Amino acid sequence: MYPELVMHSSTSLESTFGTLLDKVPRLRNRDSLHELSGGLTNRNLLVNCNSEKYVARISSNSSALLSIDRESEYQNSKLAAEVGVGAPIHDYLPGQGLLVIGYLEGSTYSSSDVAKNLPRIAESCHTLHSAKPFVRDFNMFDIQKSYLGIVQERGFRLPNNYLDFADKILQMRGAMKILDVGTVPCNNDLLPGNFIDDGKQIWIIDYEYSGNNDACFELGNIWAEAYLDLEHLEELVDAYYGTHRPEMFARAWLQALLGKYGWTLWASIQSSISELDFDFWSWGMEKYEKAQSEFSSDFFQKMLVQAATKTDPL
Repeated sequence: MYPELVMHSSTSLESTFGTLLDKVPRLRNRDSLHELSGGLTNRNLLVNCNSEKYVARISSNSSALLSIDRESEYQNSKLAAEVGVGAPIHDYLPGQGLLVIGYLEGSTYSSSDVAKNLPRIAESCHTLHSAKPFVRDFNMFDIQKSYLGIVQERGFRLPNNYLDFADKILQMRGAMKILDVGTVPCNNDLLPGNFIDDGKQIWIIDYEYSGNNDACFELGNIWAEAYLDLEHLEELVDAYYGTHRPEMFARAWLQALLGKYGWTLWASIQSSISELDFDFWSWGMEKYEKAQSEFSSDFFQKMLVQAATKTDPL
């Protein structure tokens, strides 16, 4: 199943979203309407229609500030569905913030579930990464720079000493250019809740930030968002590559750090513009505190060297 239901009355949801949902013929004769939890940039509704279940993803007009392109989300979601790892796509209303996808029966992952299923997650990532190229690219180096510009131009809150780590970002970028691995179609936002396990396979949902990217960003972000131990990152990377690859482990760790640094500014933007009842600033500061510690560690320097050192797969 998708994330747990939020207790909003069906009457309230109908009043707010009914007119929009009625624009989609398959949703007009609905039996019930419930809200699903978990969305931080959209509202997700479970719509029951004649024994069929659909998820209506409804986005806000502020998505563009967060580097979300809804047309790309739609197109990339279709490509993920084509390779059998994403939910089926049923309807899309461009410009109106509505995407209708199939409801997947299964269990939504927690961090502990991620830790126990890393080889299977690696397999699902392989499937996703084998899809046709997505319609846009995703590069956290560029997105972090864009987020920073938005925060500074609009006077949003900037974490203390945030700019002090600019030279570290340059070092990371330089180190990862040495062994350029190219890009593959990635989800780029694989929180535990974006994995749905039906007992046979692990599905991947939510393609808001999807784009062609370094596979190691995907792996590092999975590990970071689940708050797992370092040994789990090694297990995930080894499972993905089918052998021990120290340079890819280092690359994934650095990409995870880059993600924490970049998502910090995502949180700053969201804390200023979002209408959702969520403490985005505290969420971002938790990531920033980890990033500060990792930037200042001896391990950071070790990973820079290791990511730039070619090893022969065993």
